[in-house]
Amino acid sequence: MSAPPAPMNLTHHFLIAMPGMEDASFARSVVYLCEHNERGALGLIINKPTDISLAGLFEKVDLTLGRDDLTRQPVFLGGPVQTERGFVLHDPVRGTPEGAPREGESQGGDESPYASTMSIPGGLEMTTSKDVLEALSHGAGPRRVLVTLGYSAWGEGQLESELAENSWLTVDADASIIFDTPVDERYERALGLLGLQSWMLSRDAGHA
Repeated sequence: MSAPPAPMNLTHHFLIAMPGMEDASFARSVVYLCEHNERGALGLIINKPTDISLAGLFEKVDLTLGRDDLTRQPVFLGGPVQTERGFVLHDPVRGTPEGAPREGESQGGDESPYASTMSIPGGLEMTTSKDVLEALSHGAGPRRVLVTLGYSAWGEGQLESELAENSWLTVDADASIIFDTPVDERYERALGLLGLQSWMLSRDAGHA
């Protein structure tokens, strides 16, 4: 028997939905994978805006958004799991958020200042706690953020089987597509990382 293949790790990659993707949640989606290991995968869709703005979301949680650069940014539908919970994908923040540390907080250091933060190899972080929103309400916080409601999840071996069925293309993630590219251009820009355009993809195309 041949040796089993090395486990696939697509952390800090984009999943780009192929045209044959029939799940409405994922059609024409670009998913940023925050975590992928032998137990499964977790990611956030970065190109499906809701009709809620960040300013509107802050009102819902009784905060005022203190960052004019983010006021009109939409909240995204990150996936079909736990759609009532917020997930914040952001540039890394090290040490203390701008301003004085709160009582009991340590000064500086290499840890994220926020509770419940996942550091993603490749340089991004994903935080699920409200304190990152509180930092933004004070005009501080990470420079670039993408806020989603819900996330996308795959169980053990599930993503690998979807890849084998040509449901997704994969490519190393580019943070500028997540944070700096207009929403309606993100799908084509992600394909562009592979040298592709959507018209080149047929519904039953194989991997590029």
